Amino acid sequence: MTKHQKRLSVPNSWPVERKTQTFTVKADAGPHGEKGVPLLIVLRDVLGYVDNRKEARYALNQDQVLINGKPESDESRPVGMFDILAFVEREEYYRVFPGEGGRLALTAIDEDAAESKLGKIVGKQQVPGGDVQLTLHDGHTLLVEDASEYSGGDSIVIANEDDEIVAHFEYEEGALVTAVDGQHAGEIGKIEEIQVTASSSANNVLVSQETGDGFETIADYVVVIDENFTSDDEDEEAAPDADAGAETPDEADDESADDGGDDE
Repeated sequence: MTKHQKRLSVPNSWPVERKTQTFTVKADAGPHGEKGVPLLIVLRDVLGYVDNRKEARYALNQDQVLINGKPESDESRPVGMFDILAFVEREEYYRVFPGEGGRLALTAIDEDAAESKLGKIVGKQQVPGGDVQLTLHDGHTLLVEDASEYSGGDSIVIANEDDEIVAHFEYEEGALVTAVDGQHAGEIGKIEEIQVTASSSANNVLVSQETGDGFETIADYVVVIDENFTSDDEDEEAAPDADAGAETPDEADDESADDGGDDE
């Protein structure tokens, strides 16, 4: 397996320019699967806090960058939907949220909101001992004694400190949702109808919008949220800007010699 990642083949959710250089950093194994964006890309290409991998490693070694409440030291760690990024020294906090076209974007939040994260329930099974294990969209798992109120497709908010469930949003008609994939990624509305398909095909969801025509997508692409996950203040959102952190050809060439061809 190659350790390199070509820019032309990165997932659409990655906020990077594809034709400026040949290679980019490759995500390590971790949460979010292939859609997870390496932390280095967030620090360099999105936020512009570092210029290269060396600076990112130095910054992360100070234990001032937290992901979901825990210090992170691996610049290749995948970051994905609804993760919480905290920059302690800067007192800045962001939630990863779907942007236009499905690209991951950062939405500024306050310190209190950064103490918990939202997850979509994608699996539910009983484990030895009588507890029930809930599996979330990013691979995170937690045990609950009574899971009767939780169903697949529901969303829960869990505290970063102890995994305590602090909020529960049911997947049902009338629920506020956002599309995280597909043609309507990044759009928000309320479920008007859930169309159950009597086959192996995915269920369809009709979503209505106050200021739009609404849209239709499959159930796997929608996540139930609440009003706290939306903002009317566009200034609060740090939209991806791959050009802001783009390297010059000389910088890329210098680092390629050290990193085996990556523009790291």
